[in-house]
Amino acid sequence: MTVKRVWRGWTTPENAPHYEALLKSEVFPGIEAKKIPGYLAIELLRRPVGDEVEFMTVMTFESLDNVIAFQGEDYERAYVPDAAQKVLNRWDQTSAHFEILEKRNYG
Repeated sequence: MTVKRVWRGWTTPENAPHYEALLKSEVFPGIEAKKIPGYLAIELLRRPVGDEVEFMTVMTFESLDNVIAFQGEDYERAYVPDAAQKVLNRWDQTSAHFEILEKRNYG
């Protein structure tokens, strides 16, 4: 069953463009270079929250076994590279995992 891995991190409005650029130029290509079996996609979401900017990543895997291949037995542990930690104020220490029960496309 397909699994979504959801994680969030927060930074300042000033650091938000730097963090976004880091994700797009280094972090995401680094994940893709690992050629993880069953890794299907990653989505990046962003929104202002008070005096911070919240980022959310949603990774899609074919199964929980594929998540474990990516992160290891402690698969709920967040994957936050050192470079990302330098521009984030705070972040979720764990990722949440959801099974997709149904998906409908319209249009």
